[in-house]
Amino acid sequence: MPSIKKVAEVAGVSVGTVSHVITGSVPVSDELSQKVRTAIRELNYHPNHVARSLKTSKTRTLGIIVPDMTISFFPQVIRGAETAARKRGYSLIAVNSDDDGERQKELLSLLRSQRVEGILLVIAAAPTPLNQISRILDAGIPVVCLDRIPDRVAVDSVSVDDMEAAEMGVDHLISMGLRRIALVTGPLALKNERRRVQGYRQALQRAGIPVDAQLIWEGNLRAVDVAAMCREKLAVAASRPDALFCTNGPTALGALRAFRDCGLGTPHDIAFATFDELTADDLFSPSVTTVVQPAYDIGFRAAGLLLDRIERVNGLDDTVTIRLSANLKVRDSSRAPGAAKKAQSAG
Repeated sequence: MPSIKKVAEVAGVSVGTVSHVITGSVPVSDELSQKVRTAIRELNYHPNHVARSLKTSKTRTLGIIVPDMTISFFPQVIRGAETAARKRGYSLIAVNSDDDGERQKELLSLLRSQRVEGILLVIAAAPTPLNQISRILDAGIPVVCLDRIPDRVAVDSVSVDDMEAAEMGVDHLISMGLRRIALVTGPLALKNERRRVQGYRQALQRAGIPVDAQLIWEGNLRAVDVAAMCREKLAVAASRPDALFCTNGPTALGALRAFRDCGLGTPHDIAFATFDELTADDLFSPSVTTVVQPAYDIGFRAAGLLLDRIERVNGLDDTVTIRLSANLKVRDSSRAPGAAKKAQSAG
């Protein structure tokens, strides 16, 4: 097995220079860095990170906990975080909480035992005791929360402006002449879901449309459950809304399944828009109008903030709050009901 001394010999540099390139602890010129990296590849050298971490008390490793890696939003967040970590010489461990508070507690303990230097956290939808986060912070491990921001905990966070983003989507539906707009949400125990409800209410109120509590349908983050709820709500034609706006991807998939089960088409029978791009969105016909979160940027900015905390970058406030803007992609699903039929008749 090649040693660090052998790498230094092949690269024509000192052992210290090789160590600096591997750890990123001291700047090294591009020319010398390239020589070292070439030697590492040629020798198939693998640094002993465990031994180094025991010696320096630094693992140069971050952890990220997400609720469900099968939801397309979260892999993009992880990619952004991994890119930011790699640029600064850190690696990233990604784990899945299954949206369960107890599982999240276990994972926080696991990452702590792995001696990660900081944790990126998307809190579980199930009740999360506030002391889970506080204990990690009290142990001196920086935490940055992404997407879902906990209540009553002073913690750094990165997310979109949820209220503004939801308002953007509902404003668009209103601009299409729609008035009876139902809102399908995830669990309102989550602050980001409550903020999206606020955005929905604000858009209606500004347009002079009364808020009908019967049109706010609280679901969960399981598409099959949301589909069952929506089937029941959509069954009676007389009370059916003109449009549906979903506050996240899983509820959107559930609502679309309910459309199919009820024999409804969008936008012919009911207009539709959602938060978050859907998996394989290009395969949906008609294409789905979406409020797109900058998932990659959320992960990238959050990891950068976490690393600033770890490396004690000067100028950070006591608690840093970063809110990014979402982007509305208008597609076919959000035309007013009957618009397609009228267009076909006019043709």
